[in-house]
Amino acid sequence: MDNIIISPSKYIQGEGALDNIGKYVSVFGGKPLAIADDFVMGLVRDRVDSSIAGEGLQVSFDKFNGECSRPEIDRLIEVCKTGGNDVIVGIGGGKTLDTAKSVAYYSKLPVVIVPTIASTDAPTSALAVIYTPEGEFSEYLLFPSNPNMVIMDTGIIAAAPVRTLVAGMGDALSTYFEARANGLSGKATMAGGAPTRSAQALAKLCYDTLIADGEKAKAAVESGVSTKAVENIIEANTYLSGIGFESSGLAAAHAIHNGLTKLEECHHLLHGEKVAFGTLTQLVLENASTQEFEQVLGFCRAVGLPTNLHEMGVEEVDDEKLMAVAEASCAEGETIHNMPFPVTAKSVFAAIKTAHRLGLK
Repeated sequence: MDNIIISPSKYIQGEGALDNIGKYVSVFGGKPLAIADDFVMGLVRDRVDSSIAGEGLQVSFDKFNGECSRPEIDRLIEVCKTGGNDVIVGIGGGKTLDTAKSVAYYSKLPVVIVPTIASTDAPTSALAVIYTPEGEFSEYLLFPSNPNMVIMDTGIIAAAPVRTLVAGMGDALSTYFEARANGLSGKATMAGGAPTRSAQALAKLCYDTLIADGEKAKAAVESGVSTKAVENIIEANTYLSGIGFESSGLAAAHAIHNGLTKLEECHHLLHGEKVAFGTLTQLVLENASTQEFEQVLGFCRAVGLPTNLHEMGVEEVDDEKLMAVAEASCAEGETIHNMPFPVTAKSVFAAIKTAHRLGLK
């Protein structure tokens, strides 16, 4: 199996980067379609419009309706076709960005990704997570290439709700542990080959950055300011985690996240909040050292990530419902089968219950 690493063609990060979006988009086309939800439209539309118009481009905007689902993707493909757009610009959170990538893929157009939060590692990846219109996990959609460009305006991201940055840390928290498991199993990564040493190093750097700067970054954004720690965490949540997971592999943590979408009580949670608990569960599943588990548990508590089912909204732990979560986590094709040992629904059920118990304060 070949060693493969993949990444966006260009990654741009800096305060005020959005004001240069017209210059960046102009290399791909003259009629961009910008996709964003109502809130993001109100937040950035004037700046985007001004910058793109300043480059002589003709931009059109369309509202993202909230779920990265097949019906929403199909609707926007038709909008793009009717409008004669030649480049897709996705602005917002993970589901908006995954929708933009999907529309660009099916329309055979370049895509520019502009996150307004650092809540997931979705921006850099060559995949999208597709949900049902009701919000349950449906499938992974894999693309032949990563986004053409990712633009991170750290001023906007630092001013976003603190919870989103913390959720991004939860998503990034799994990167190293899933990469480690995937490396031990020798299974192919999301990039379609064996991991490179550089991808594994980025995954480890992601974890080290979280431990070093996560709590400080949270304190800064809670105070309404951006610091070097915030800049580092934005990069960890987005680029380090993105390259790390995609080119080093996913394993149990994200599969358990997908299983948790079966619990209606967890639908209010952000992606990374569920992934954080999935990481704790993976560590139990693989019988990680007490020292390592305690470090991850302590980090989650320090930044405010859920460590047990009660904190995730599950008031009464129901074994039948948890077994359904475990079974969904072990579905055919799920990334949990990248673990370096056989995994069953029974073993996942046991790990979830144990992680919950260990995570109780």
